[in-house]
Formats: sequence, structure tokens, C-alpha cells
Amino acid sequence: MLLDLSPLRVSRDYRLLFFGQLVSFFGSMMTFIVVPWQMYQLTQSSAMVGYIYLAEFVPMVALAFVGGALADFLDKRRMLRLTEIGQTLVTAILLLNSLLAQPRIWVLFLAVALHAGLAAIQRPAFESFIQKVIPVDLMSAVMALNSIRYSVGAIVSPAVAGIIATQLSASVAYTIDLFTFIASLIAVFMLRAVPSPENAERPSWQGIKRAWKYAFGRQELVGTYFIDIAAMFFAMPQALYPALAVIYGPKYVGFFPAAIAAGALIASLTSGWTKNIHRHGLLVTVAAALWGVAIIFFGMADSIFVALLFLGAAGFFDMISGIFRGAIWNQTIPNHLRGRLASIEMMSYLTGPMLGSAKMGIVAERFGVKAALISGGILCVAAVGGAALFLPRFLSYDGREGVKHREREEAERAELLRVSQGEF
Repeated sequence: MLLDLSPLRVSRDYRLLFFGQLVSFFGSMMTFIVVPWQMYQLTQSSAMVGYIYLAEFVPMVALAFVGGALADFLDKRRMLRLTEIGQTLVTAILLLNSLLAQPRIWVLFLAVALHAGLAAIQRPAFESFIQKVIPVDLMSAVMALNSIRYSVGAIVSPAVAGIIATQLSASVAYTIDLFTFIASLIAVFMLRAVPSPENAERPSWQGIKRAWKYAFGRQELVGTYFIDIAAMFFAMPQALYPALAVIYGPKYVGFFPAAIAAGALIASLTSGWTKNIHRHGLLVTVAAALWGVAIIFFGMADSIFVALLFLGAAGFFDMISGIFRGAIWNQTIPNHLRGRLASIEMMSYLTGPMLGSAKMGIVAERFGVKAALISGGILCVAAVGGAALFLPRFLSYDGREGVKHREREEAERAELLRVSQGEF
């Protein structure tokens, strides 16, 4: 029932990425908290905080296609190195801006847009690299370990960042983030070369279109995209953290994301049972609906303790959904499409939070914070249930059949390549 550590034992490169990202993410989560807080302090507007996530959404969508196509063809190590350097420079820009007597709002928007664009290029390379160095039957364990890495940073770092931002300054938090990038830079420069798939396609619009046609031709993949988008769009509360800190106290600004991460950590640490579950689509649907229920009760809470308790429950169910979505993606998608499909996956799990945060900020500005949360949770449950009704093959999806489907597709492609090259 406990956490499966096998991926860390079997792959040196995965260990490097895991521990390098673990340290770096601790600093990045500080920036994740401090940028919205800084924006709220400068503007006193939840809507402006929401627009931060809209600024991230545009370059993410624009460059996700590019990142996916490049990941299926180019040296993944080089992509990871260049994007990691770029994100380090973006943090330096935020630090310099925070040192100004009057920090510029447009610099905050520019920095988050640049960071999102670099992440859009980096993420497909990261996902396809992992698939090359970890056996397919350990992908559920990889998802759980990645969650641990995320949760450890997301529990401690936001709480520390909130104290630093409110008691010291944003500059101190950005400085810490800048120094933690050293760990991830060392890790990506120590990775071994991983060859691209045999006869990899050169980046092209035709290749991108083929990937999209493949993704939307499989209902089990469509379900992972749309159910997560529905859940996050309607019920993601992150744009309201600064406003909630005004209600409960400024010192709690970092406790809200930490509560979600704590719930996710509990889900990950007890995730051993997930390898024995094969109805992945059903579990994704149930967990996404329960995320919405937890957000409803979070919005209804009258005390900080109760609020954090239900936010932790939301994080728990979100992680259960994420583990099974990741298993569907990594166990069933052919290797030659992995990078391009990873870009679609990234768009699906970031579209909901980014657009939903903008929506939540606008609704809260007009109707109040609690009304935004409660209505968002209700709409989340309704949207997830509605999406599931239109995706019966997603609900009945069996992971064992998905693995067999991938093996057949890869064998058929290999045979076609041998025929086309005259190997009879």
C-alpha cells in the first residue's frame, strides 16, 4: 500500500531529475506564491491576480505544440538544459523588478508569460525523457514519486514564502528561488544522452496534426483531457489566495497551496494500492468530482482550520485523479508520439487552472470570494458528471487493455518501417 520507490532504484537519470527538481521546485513555489501576492499588494484586485494566470495561458498554448514536436525529434537533454537556463533568467528578472522603488506590474506579467512559454517547451521533453529511462510498468510509481517531489516543495515552501513576503520582502523569496536553480542545472547537465525514437519525424505542422488526430481518436485520452479541464476551470481557487489571506490573516497566504499539497502528499504516500486498480477512467472521474465537493465545503468554511482541512481533501482527490491520468498517458501512448502527446496533456492540465483562475478572480470581484468558491465547486461536479456521460469508453477503460493496445501499435509501426525500407 505504501510508496513504490522502484523508479529511483532502476534509473540514475531519473534520480538526477527527481532530486534536482526537488530542490529547484522548493524555490519555484516561493515565486508561485510571491508573484500573486505582489500583484495583489500593488493593485488590491483579485481580478488582476487572475489575469496573471491568463498571461501564462497564452504562451503556454502557443508553444506547447512546438515543444511537443521538438521533443519527438531533438536531443531532449539539450532542450531541458536550455529551458532550465531560461527559467533561471526569468527569476533574475523578477528579483531585479522587486528591488525597484515601485515594481512594475507589466514586468510581472512579462515574467510569468516567459516562464510559462519555457515550461511549455520543457515539459514534453521531460515527459518523453522519463518514458525512455523508466519501464512502462513503473509509470504509476513515477507519477506518485513526481507527486512526492511536488508535494514536499509545495507544503513547506509556500508557508515559508508567505512569511517571507509579508514579514520581509518579495526580493528575499526571489533570491532563494534563484539559488535553488543551481540543483536543477547540475542535474540536467549530468544526464546521459537518450536517443530519439527510430525514424523520428522532423517537426512539422503535419506531424502535430497527426498527433492531435491520434489523441482525439481515443476516447480514453479525450476523457483525461476534458474531465480535468472541467474540474480545474470551475473550481481552481489559487487566484483567491491573497484575498483569502485578508479574510483569515496575511500569515496564511502560503498555507492554502500548502494544504492542497499536503493532501496530495498523503495521496502519494499511500498510493501503493493504485497499481492494483485497472479501471483508471472511472477513478479519474470519481476523484475529479470529489475535488469539486471538497472545494464547496472549503468555500463554506468559517474557520481557517476547517478551510485548510477541506482544501487538503481537495488536494488528495486531485492527486488520485492525476496518478490515474498519468498512468493512462504513459502506459498507452506509443513512444514515437510521446513528446507531441505530452504537449497536449500539458495543455489539458494547465488550461483549466489558468483560465479557471482568471474566471475565479473575476467572479470573486463581483460576487465575493465565498460565492465564487461554492458556485465553482457545484459547477465542477456537474461538469465532470456531464463529461463522463458522453465518454462511456473512458469510464470503462481498463489499463491492461491500454498496454496491449500500445504494444500492438508499436509492433505495427515497426513492421511498416521495415517494409518501407525494403527489409523483408
